Amino acid sequence: MAVEFNSWQARMNFVVHVLESKWYMVFATLLIMSANGSGYMFGLYSNDIKSALGYDQSTLNLISFFKDLGGNLGISAGLINEVSPPWVVLSIGAAMNFFGYIMIWIAIIGRVAKPQVWQMCLYICIGANSLSFPNTAALVACVKNFPESRGSVIGLLKGMIGLSGAILTQVYHAIYGDDSRALVLLIAWLPPIVSLVFLRTIRIMNIRQSNELRVFCNFLYISLGVAGCLMTIIIIQNRIRFNRPQYAASASVILVILFLSLFVVIKEELKSWNLKKQALKETSLNSPISEQLRVNDENMLTHEPQPVASRVMTSSFKTYLHWMKIIFKAPDRGEDYTILQAALSIDMLILFIATTCGAGGILALINNLGQIGSSLGYPKHSIATFISLISIWNFLGRVVAGFASEIFLTKYNFPRPSLLTLVMLLSCVGHLLITFSVSHSLYFASVINGFCYGAQLSLLFAIISELFGLKYYSTLYNVGALSSPLGSYILNVRVAGRLYDKEALTQMKALGLVRKAGQELTCNGVKCYRTTFIVITVVTVFGSLVSFILVLRTRKFYQSDIYRKFREEEETVTETQIAPNGQRNRIIEIKNAAAVSTGVTPTVTKLSETQP
Repeated sequence: MAVEFNSWQARMNFVVHVLESKWYMVFATLLIMSANGSGYMFGLYSNDIKSALGYDQSTLNLISFFKDLGGNLGISAGLINEVSPPWVVLSIGAAMNFFGYIMIWIAIIGRVAKPQVWQMCLYICIGANSLSFPNTAALVACVKNFPESRGSVIGLLKGMIGLSGAILTQVYHAIYGDDSRALVLLIAWLPPIVSLVFLRTIRIMNIRQSNELRVFCNFLYISLGVAGCLMTIIIIQNRIRFNRPQYAASASVILVILFLSLFVVIKEELKSWNLKKQALKETSLNSPISEQLRVNDENMLTHEPQPVASRVMTSSFKTYLHWMKIIFKAPDRGEDYTILQAALSIDMLILFIATTCGAGGILALINNLGQIGSSLGYPKHSIATFISLISIWNFLGRVVAGFASEIFLTKYNFPRPSLLTLVMLLSCVGHLLITFSVSHSLYFASVINGFCYGAQLSLLFAIISELFGLKYYSTLYNVGALSSPLGSYILNVRVAGRLYDKEALTQMKALGLVRKAGQELTCNGVKCYRTTFIVITVVTVFGSLVSFILVLRTRKFYQSDIYRKFREEEETVTETQIAPNGQRNRIIEIKNAAAVSTGVTPTVTKLSETQP
């Protein structure tokens, strides 16, 4: 159905309609996520930190641990998001991002005196922690706006974070060439700008959309196009060394495909605009009956009884005496847990242990990619290829796990924890490829572990939303994310870093060399990481066994209809109010249809009393 814009004012009204719509918010969120994956790019500039500041591998891995800690320590972002609008959270994240990474860049290029190790840890922790603020504000808003499509939403948005590493790599080469130090500068200014542009777009809108899954599939097709184009570009770049204009061309193609999502938004809003026009034509909002309906609607809303869930205990003394009982007497799975009830539950503990083992091992690989590639004899430009491969397959893991688990759950009641267990077992294959140094093992390991890491995160956050409810999801989302830095510290700093340095010192002694103060430790050969990845494989297998315990505990829950309550909340009762001329029901329905089409809350959502 065509839409006619007969005047400049009509065109401007449609533009405002699009900018205020729910689907435009999804588009804005996709762009924020696509520029927010700098945490996966540490391998590109880690050697610059190591050489410029004279660190050994243990020190570098300690810095990478604080990166992981900051990137996953989003409790503060979650708590702020509980009590403030999303634009406040986005603003704080932008400021922290710029400060943290600009200080790292200044240290690398030597503009200031060599900072202490604790200062570098602080800078990278602040910079990485800033990523949790837009992640929390944007993703949580989308999940609450589309609760029945949460698996698809989480998979798509978390997938764009995974894909952003490859996108930013192309943009970095297009702007700065092969200057890997300038990558830190790009990370400092680009993500904050994107967040600030969409500062007021990200918000929670309590309106349900029809055909949600179909529209999200359209967004998915475009993101798959971006991933496929990136994969093609990476293959070509691995055979032909690109110059700066060629990088600029490849980055432009990627951005054009990414912005095709805007056409999906416009298409959907054209349909909504048509429905609005049709509804306005069918009713005369200036008639006396409409004015009477407006007054009656306001009276109904004013006198509408409050839901039972909003009633709170008035006695602070009783609340104080029974708070421990409330914490440990958790509601049924799927209901809204409090933060403490969820954090102290056995289900959360099982999830935490499982993802600590699974995600921690893959983070050890991601953070050591530069050193693994060097020790196995890969050329320096291949490190960017590995980063991009992990980024692309990280994206694919997130979207496949999100959409596939949603389909399996709704059609076959197949529980998400079962998929989490299978994904963790699959990641062991990638670890073993590095352990035994199979030909081109790092390429295959980057693909497998990138996919598994993305899938684990999508499944983790979807499971948390299902088991513990959405009321405090901003905070619980970040509670689950704490498992990754813990696993990174154990397997990356305490295992990988120490074993690498130990082997490097052994090689130096075999050559009759003595390490000087501040000298970089370099290890060559398969032995540098063989023992490390044997340990990581064993730990990951243990994590999959722990995950299987959750499968057994939640089997009955996932066999039920876990989305039923959201469908019940959407039902609108319009049969009890009769207008004097018998037209009241029709007008209320038209008003609500028009409200939904314009992206605002309907005037009447539920009628519970009969008035003469």
